[in-house]
Amino acid sequence: MPLDPTATELRDTVLASPRAVAAHDRAAWVGLFTRDAVVNDPVGSTAHTGHDAITRFYDTFIAPNDISFDVAHDFAGPTTVLRDLTITITMSTGARVRVPMHLRYEIAEEDGALRIEHLAAYWELLPMIGQLMGTGIRGLLAGTRLGGLLLRNQGLGGLTGMARACTGIGQSGKRIADQLCAAAAAGDATAVTELTGERDTVRLWAGESVTPAELTARARGLRRGKTLAAGRSVTISGETPDGPVLVILEFDPIAPRIDTVRVYTDTIG
Repeated sequence: MPLDPTATELRDTVLASPRAVAAHDRAAWVGLFTRDAVVNDPVGSTAHTGHDAITRFYDTFIAPNDISFDVAHDFAGPTTVLRDLTITITMSTGARVRVPMHLRYEIAEEDGALRIEHLAAYWELLPMIGQLMGTGIRGLLAGTRLGGLLLRNQGLGGLTGMARACTGIGQSGKRIADQLCAAAAAGDATAVTELTGERDTVRLWAGESVTPAELTARARGLRRGKTLAAGRSVTISGETPDGPVLVILEFDPIAPRIDTVRVYTDTIG
């Protein structure tokens, strides 16, 4: 019989991830994922699919470092948990960086248990590299070690796959996101419809199908916060008179045009 998890049960599945990371427990962390799970971290880089690839990801990016999570809000959608947070990474050399981030976890049932089917980490690689290099010799040594681990654990494809995260929608996507948020805040349904492609396709609001006009009505008074461009996505932390929101914009693969808008409003806990 399929499971019908509550939002709290979904988040409990997700919370096991930072616990395993803090404990440096590779087996526990990898075991949280379904056998064919996908880890896309950061979004825009080449994804890691299946336990073998996810293990190599762990050995490269998690095992050498201490990582702590400072979470502002957790949101729930159907089979989904989204986290609005900043992580602090302390490298093996002592270099420390803080990385603003949004995390999206898709949860599925496997072998009678809830597991992570897809992890998408929205964060910006170039600012993190700049921050790391700003720590001086410790940052340089940490970056050199990371490059060596990438080659050893993932080969040349790992280096080129990670470098893909330096490209994407970038500042043009952020400008469109700014325009969309300003139009929604002002209640300008015409502008929102134009920015979202002038289509009648539904938008997802915490799992609910809504039109651009309905989305505008609910988002009136939106105050935009942290905005991140990763791959062909822009993610936005926001506040409305009804509480916090997290917006995910997916852009056309080629053109600077919004394909999909997802707005999450149901916080957990």
